Amino acid sequence: MNATPAYTFIDQPAQLAPLLAALDRVDEVALDTEADNLFRYRTRICLLQIMAGRQIFLVDLLAPLPLDGFWPRLAGRHLIMHGSDFDLRLLYDFCGFTAHSLFDTMMAAQLLNLPRIGLASLLEQHFGVALAKEGQKANWSRRPLPQKLIDYAALDVFHLPALRDILRTELEHRGRLGWQEERCRWQIESARTGFPQNDVHAWRIGRSERLSPRGQCVLWAVWHWREETALQLDQPPFKITSNELLGEIAARADAGLPEEAILAVNLGKRHPRLIRSLTEAVRTGLAKNPSSLPRRHHGRDPNWLPLNAAELALQDRLKVDRDRVAQQLNLDPTLIANRAQLAQIARDPDRLDDILLPWQADLLRHEPALKNSGGGSA
Repeated sequence: MNATPAYTFIDQPAQLAPLLAALDRVDEVALDTEADNLFRYRTRICLLQIMAGRQIFLVDLLAPLPLDGFWPRLAGRHLIMHGSDFDLRLLYDFCGFTAHSLFDTMMAAQLLNLPRIGLASLLEQHFGVALAKEGQKANWSRRPLPQKLIDYAALDVFHLPALRDILRTELEHRGRLGWQEERCRWQIESARTGFPQNDVHAWRIGRSERLSPRGQCVLWAVWHWREETALQLDQPPFKITSNELLGEIAARADAGLPEEAILAVNLGKRHPRLIRSLTEAVRTGLAKNPSSLPRRHHGRDPNWLPLNAAELALQDRLKVDRDRVAQQLNLDPTLIANRAQLAQIARDPDRLDDILLPWQADLLRHEPALKNSGGGSA
């Protein structure tokens, strides 16, 4: 049984003073968030977990709290987080928050190529702590929050400083602390874009480009149907239906099947409530003029163009080099460069330093593929 650390739950303005005082006394804090993205169309931050020194504060962000003095204080502190990408983007969209500096324990675990990098696994391995699994999929917008969930939230940050110390020591031992620092700085900058918003091409999911105009029209219609239904029901789109099912409907239309056959899919428990509006969406797609679909304007952007034969060959050689280097370092190859980055480098090797972080570029710069291409020079 895990011992729950002491904490202060804040949902009243008068309770904020101790939190602000605690932040003023420290240079770094452990931070986590809990959101309701599994339950609502538009994600909200429901709870903020902070450990400043040895004090833990759980801040109810659904309560009417005056936080103008809080965010600047937090932004000036070094943050210890685990899997910070979602949290930092969420905070940026919520109030424009940007971290000053960061140590992400999940990133550290990746650079050490640990077999399990989830927080629950790391806490169990190093501290014998077992996090309750239900906390990972809980509805954090419920009020009042169940006591068990509040206790879970406190444990999320309690061990982060000690875990950071363990991972940092091992990174130093392997000479990878600089890699960690570069990745964390990159993460902070990346989060400043927030979450990508749907644009006129968001409906192009799966293998949409392989569909005929008829199939694409139906995919466009049923994707927008799902968005509208999710908004009306205030549910995440994936809870209405999956991308795979939308793709199946579009593929049936693409095959020239009649309306009844296109709709002969399994909508699960919501079938009776959704079939009428889905039927209308399919009919809209079948009647839609393909020329009215939004077109991608590639213009002069080379990133939209497929790689030519020479670029594809270079991409293959780059992958061979990357995989060899990764094996020598006992590292996940995609941490050095993912598939999209390899394609960008193959298209323009001289942009190596723009595409990759310095440590990643240095690992590939002098490998045969780049040396022989004449690109990637420092």
